[in-house]
Amino acid sequence: MGLIVQKYGGTSVGSIERIQAVAQKVKATQEQGHQVVVVVSAMSGETNRLIALAHEIETSPAPREMDVLLSTGEQVTIALLCMALHKIGADARSYTGAQVQILTDNAHSKARIRGIDGIRVRGDLQAGHVVVIAGFQGVDDQGNITTLGRGGSDTTAVAMAAALNAQECQIFTDVDGVYTTDPRVEPKARKLDRITFEEMLEMASLGSKVLQIRAVEFAGKYNVPLRVLSSFEEGEGTLITFEDEGMEDAKISGIAFNRDEAKLTVLGVPDEPGVAYSILGPVSNANIEVDMIIQNIAEDDTTDFTFTVHRNDYPQALEILKETSGILGAREVLGNENIVKLSLVGVGMRSHSGIASTMFEALAKEGINILMISTSEIKISVVIDEKYLELGVRALHEAFDLAGNLPAEM
Repeated sequence: MGLIVQKYGGTSVGSIERIQAVAQKVKATQEQGHQVVVVVSAMSGETNRLIALAHEIETSPAPREMDVLLSTGEQVTIALLCMALHKIGADARSYTGAQVQILTDNAHSKARIRGIDGIRVRGDLQAGHVVVIAGFQGVDDQGNITTLGRGGSDTTAVAMAAALNAQECQIFTDVDGVYTTDPRVEPKARKLDRITFEEMLEMASLGSKVLQIRAVEFAGKYNVPLRVLSSFEEGEGTLITFEDEGMEDAKISGIAFNRDEAKLTVLGVPDEPGVAYSILGPVSNANIEVDMIIQNIAEDDTTDFTFTVHRNDYPQALEILKETSGILGAREVLGNENIVKLSLVGVGMRSHSGIASTMFEALAKEGINILMISTSEIKISVVIDEKYLELGVRALHEAFDLAGNLPAEM
């Protein structure tokens, strides 16, 4: 039997009863013959409580001190879980990120892992201990405590699995796997047995909240098999791995969507070299990320330029465009916050034709107008009116027969 890294999120350790249930799962895994490393988050709601305490003192606390404060949430959990393991007869030792020497850069609140010293952990595992590690945190080369950003415990778990050459990294959460789409929108959504790193990255970047993007990137880079499992139900979950033979049989693996989109259009800009930079340069300088871009050329030698941004950035981007449009001599600036991005994801797109036409036909049958289109090798995204989101998801789910096991006929 090999080494298993298990990660439990905030809801999984949200109470003493749940921590005791996690201890039982961990002990059962060890009794199967595995060495076990456990990475935990702070108890549900604890990070928000700590942030609120800080803001009672200062609206903009020093980033270094915020990291010191927030890292205590996970420290509580590791100690309690070890106590729960001791009570049921399992040897366990807890470590903070700094004690394990999860070395990071010095970007407080959004640090990135540079390396891990796994000597202490390996020694404890050889001695038969369960090792319990605080997620979400590390230490820089000056000894300062750092945090990895929200959801960083997933990244900690994957990084530990990579450093220790683990057989598998298991992410326990409040869902029992990765689904073809959000079951709250489409009740017929089906749990996937397997999905590729590539597909999971696309799903995560397009709005799926099951896993943190950085964790999936890390797992793909270091070839760490990931499995998403439920803390509350038994089951095999979903394995995230590299593409293998047969995975292309399914044309589409899932439907992702993102409600946090807004669309901006600059009408009647002179069609000349450098106009795209003139529009997007000031937006980029304001640290606003641009997603989809469309440029249409008119007969009067002008162009209409449309792009999408995160909805939170919409007001600032709109103000910037209004200033820029005057300089460029644009006719008008339009904005729309009531849009969503709807995406099909699947490695099978590489070897199957007709995906786009089936998608567009399904949306057309429901009277859903497509405002923008973007494609990549394994993804097709469209922007539609927000009011059609649920209808669009259900229409595509049916068109590609994602509720069943057979691929849709083209």
